[in-house]
Amino acid sequence: MATSPDQEPTNLERHGSSEDSEEDEEGDDWIFDVDDEDEDEDEESSPSFLCLFCDAVHSSCASLFEHCSSAHRFDFGGIRKALGLDFYGSVKLVNYVRSQVAKNRCWSCGLECVSNQDLLNHLHEANSLEDVKLHVDNDEYLNPFLQEDPLLYSFDEDEVGEDDPSSMLVDKEEIVKELRELGISLNFELPVDMAALSSDPTKEGGRPDVASTSNSKTDTAGSMNSCNPLSGAAFLQKETGSDLNLRAEVRSSNGIYENGKGGNRLKRLTANNVRTVNENYFGAYSSYGIHREMISDKVRMDAYSQAILRNPSLFSNAVVMDVGCGTGILSLFAAQAGASRVIAIEASEKMAGVATQIARDNGLWRSGRPDGCNDSCKGVMEVVHSMVEELDKSIQIQPHSVDVLVSEWMGYCLLYESMLNSVLYARDRWLKPGGAILPDTATIFAAGFGKGATSIPFWEDVYSFNMSCIGKEIVEDAARYPIVDVVNDGDLVTDAVVLQAFDLVTMKPDEVDFTSNIEIVPKLAGLADKDGKPTWCYGVVLWFETGFTSRFCKDFPTVLSTSPATPKTHWAQTIMTFREPIAMSSRRPCADRLAPVGTDACPAEKIRLRISIARAPEHRSIDISLEAVGIDLDGRKRNWPVQIFNLC
Repeated sequence: MATSPDQEPTNLERHGSSEDSEEDEEGDDWIFDVDDEDEDEDEESSPSFLCLFCDAVHSSCASLFEHCSSAHRFDFGGIRKALGLDFYGSVKLVNYVRSQVAKNRCWSCGLECVSNQDLLNHLHEANSLEDVKLHVDNDEYLNPFLQEDPLLYSFDEDEVGEDDPSSMLVDKEEIVKELRELGISLNFELPVDMAALSSDPTKEGGRPDVASTSNSKTDTAGSMNSCNPLSGAAFLQKETGSDLNLRAEVRSSNGIYENGKGGNRLKRLTANNVRTVNENYFGAYSSYGIHREMISDKVRMDAYSQAILRNPSLFSNAVVMDVGCGTGILSLFAAQAGASRVIAIEASEKMAGVATQIARDNGLWRSGRPDGCNDSCKGVMEVVHSMVEELDKSIQIQPHSVDVLVSEWMGYCLLYESMLNSVLYARDRWLKPGGAILPDTATIFAAGFGKGATSIPFWEDVYSFNMSCIGKEIVEDAARYPIVDVVNDGDLVTDAVVLQAFDLVTMKPDEVDFTSNIEIVPKLAGLADKDGKPTWCYGVVLWFETGFTSRFCKDFPTVLSTSPATPKTHWAQTIMTFREPIAMSSRRPCADRLAPVGTDACPAEKIRLRISIARAPEHRSIDISLEAVGIDLDGRKRNWPVQIFNLC
């Protein structure tokens, strides 16, 4: 509703973001400038918090929200608690209210008023928060309504206790001020030392920097030590405070933040951090043990060998690019399938040299043939030591000249390692229009798992002794960390559903980060309501499939699956454990309406899940947020607090 000439402006209009306003010029004084000699004056200044409803300005979030409650009947803390909002939802609540006030509309009942003063006179306590909840669930309100709104990155600070050890680890104010200059208005704990990330570059028997527990379901609390903020990880996060917006664009190594005061120093710190992580990451792939594990993965090798060797019409006389070639096995397949040129790209210096030697030893090195090689040898393969984003520094390749782009880029939970973006970069720069990308589809699946997938059964009977107290403690710890382990198909207690599907031909790089809403229901094949008892769901397991579809593999399409129902792979599955198991039943009604949904007395008919996966602030890691809502046969609901898992 447009403001007519006789209407008074709203508080947001009066406090707009006009570059010419003197208020804005004065408001910028508190922003930290690393090159400003008057640092002391900047440190003494503090942000001003504009009321959500009127012109009142406060020096702290606490006083602002106290004012909103007493003067405008808006109890932020009470509403946040009643709706079970985490940081993610609280940001949307603030932006939603500001957007309604700008329209002179009541945030609670939706009544539009003639003026801001009429709105202030009308404001009342919410009769029902159901409608508000619907608005807060809308992700459009993640975008700041009021630009550079300090409230969005400050309101959560009041919840951090004085004894919180994270408050003693960083010079928070200094870095926050730099982040503010760069337009980052997200609330996450800050790097202990962004310029110095220390991590063990090699983890035995698996991909770098992730601990696999495939040989034991008992080592849970320590299974993700590289994520421990006290052991060198670059970022900290409060367990109950933030959601996936904590993935601030600080992670970028491509210079997203090129301008702005304070940006140069932050870019240097970020570049150093990213460079260190990349060195550790690619250095870890110098371990032959990792490559042996991947080459020994029959599911993996069968899928790629069949996609390449059994589709001769695709590879005959084709120019092929292999992103992240490792030993060069996929490039060797491509050469064997009849490619005219194979460009194998490898960022690990050691493995680039190894792949070169292997190509020479097999008569496939482009620069020449070894002694004794007969005419059947085809010198078509060249290995380039480089990250694909820096390939132009090492070799000149005509843009859009590659016929087939192949890569084994998948990590745990599909997206760990953030290598997919490198493949998409190569696609956009070098793949011909209509060229093939293998694999060309990727899908993440989710299902609920039962007690059998935990360590509890092991500890319940140890040489006839009950040690279940250990198992219960381990399961509680597992609710804090994702676990990479093999789950048996028989331990799934719900049907599998698609969480997210990617089309690698058309997807954009920013689509790697996503939020999906799904529902899981008990399996129908005898698990639910067995012996009149509910099924207990202990958490969610994720896995993926990649497709070599008939779009390109016309002769022989195939699929690589990491499902619990198929032979196990080195990727295993990714397990996220609930803080408490949830009882489920598709037919059993609630026996006690006073009992919470999800208990034995009132099992849930289904569990509604909201799962977000995004690249984490720590380069090449991912954050997974998990929100669960249990719904019984009568439609009653129960929300559990959001859980944040960092796969690093």
